[in-house]
Amino acid sequence: MNKPYVIGIAGSSGSGKTFFLKRFLDHFRPDQITLISQDDYYIPANTKTKEENRLYNFDLPSAINRKSFFHDIKQLFSGHTVYRKEYTFNNPRTIPKMLEIKPAPILVVEGLFIFHYEEVNELLDYRIFLDAAESVALERRLRRDLIERGYDHDDVIYKWVNHVIPAYEQYLVPFKSKCDLVIINNANDPKIIDDAAREISTGLKPA
Repeated sequence: MNKPYVIGIAGSSGSGKTFFLKRFLDHFRPDQITLISQDDYYIPANTKTKEENRLYNFDLPSAINRKSFFHDIKQLFSGHTVYRKEYTFNNPRTIPKMLEIKPAPILVVEGLFIFHYEEVNELLDYRIFLDAAESVALERRLRRDLIERGYDHDDVIYKWVNHVIPAYEQYLVPFKSKCDLVIINNANDPKIIDDAAREISTGLKPA
């Protein structure tokens, strides 16, 4: 199998990255594109107590099984299918699925640290950065974590101030100016995301 065309997508928490990914992938057939997400490589923290989990910083490069993440990307490069248990952010109400990640001509790699990890960054052919104003991003983060993941409000705020923002500034912002495309998503307008996804996907589809 020839080397896939690799798109790296990273963004601040609450930037609309998940929505963009869904819209982008919808422009392709399953055999044309595949996605590997850094989130599914978190080092398990479900053995920790509630207080330890509150203090444990998931927004550090060391919270990810970096070696395994890179290994599986290279497996896709070699034409091998990757099997990985979905990470559910320690939500006891969610049963993790076994993900089957098949190789394809276009590989999307997404995650907070994909530009920071040199071995991953050097594999990328195109880099997309999604961003949003801090107040907008925090509102989205609260809505997601309180409703979808069942987190406590105080925990969300604590992690935002002490973990999320410092990680964003240290591991993501320095790469913003080096990305091929920066999408500012403050308006909660799906058209902004749809238009960007359509434009990029049109340029990648075979004639």
